[in-house]
Amino acid sequence: PDDAATARGFGAEGIGLCRTEHMFFDPARIISMREMILADTEKGRRAALDKLLPYQRQDFIDLFRIMKGLPVTIRLLDPPLHEFLPHGDSEANPMLGHRGCRLGISYPEIYEMQTRAIFEAAIEVSKDGGDPVIPEIMIPLIIGKKELDILKAVIINVASEVEAEKSAKLEFLVGTMIELPRAALKAGEIAEEAEFFSFGTNDLTQTTFGLSRDDASRFLDTYISKDIFAGDPFVSLDQEGVGELVRIAAERGRKTRSDIKLGICGEHGGDPSSIAFCDQLGLDYVSCSPYRVPIARLAAAQAALKS
Repeated sequence: PDDAATARGFGAEGIGLCRTEHMFFDPARIISMREMILADTEKGRRAALDKLLPYQRQDFIDLFRIMKGLPVTIRLLDPPLHEFLPHGDSEANPMLGHRGCRLGISYPEIYEMQTRAIFEAAIEVSKDGGDPVIPEIMIPLIIGKKELDILKAVIINVASEVEAEKSAKLEFLVGTMIELPRAALKAGEIAEEAEFFSFGTNDLTQTTFGLSRDDASRFLDTYISKDIFAGDPFVSLDQEGVGELVRIAAERGRKTRSDIKLGICGEHGGDPSSIAFCDQLGLDYVSCSPYRVPIARLAAAQAALKS
């Protein structure tokens, strides 16, 4: 909510990426999160998730009230679970390991809790005369349509339960983050179920180049000095490679679903040359961190004038 208020103050017209994992690091919540991770059974995980539900719901209530009916795209849990454990001897799990939708497939109860919190918050905010809330729920790190099929069904089932319990009607969108090359190439099929794509250009850059942001700084300067890279691909989008995957996915997605909503999230969304490229592709929005919103708005205005 604090970040949302800051972004609104800078003129943001919605939230392109709400990272729900940031909500779990609060001291009052991290114990329940660890209890969920260490549980041996689904029953144990659900008991811990029940403790997290009120916190998550209140976060979304605050978020929706601040945004006053503007679009809010909420990414379900993405990072590997060891990130929530104390540093030291813990699970060895690479950043391209057991994370994103793979967690949702393995432990659907996590995504069920988050989705319930979103829907209950949307109903709460809408019922007290506020602007109608239409949440956009984003599934991260998919490689193809099958994962989206499975997890969209989970979301729709929770929606039906909440509608019955609250005697209310929900409106929402289900989409995905395109951040793996295979997902970009299979975008036509994925768009059969996805109502929006958000291009996760940070991970798409890592997976396209085979680079890790964690250690790329060790040799990036050398690559730039030898003209292998024109600049840091994590700062300004590589238009020839990563950008081409975005172009392919946008074209294939639109061919399947002509009204699909397209945007990018990641720090590239605050880079002027990357924003100009997104404008050329006809994307609907760029998303960036709150303090980069003024730069992004200016770059978007300049790109619109040129086109």
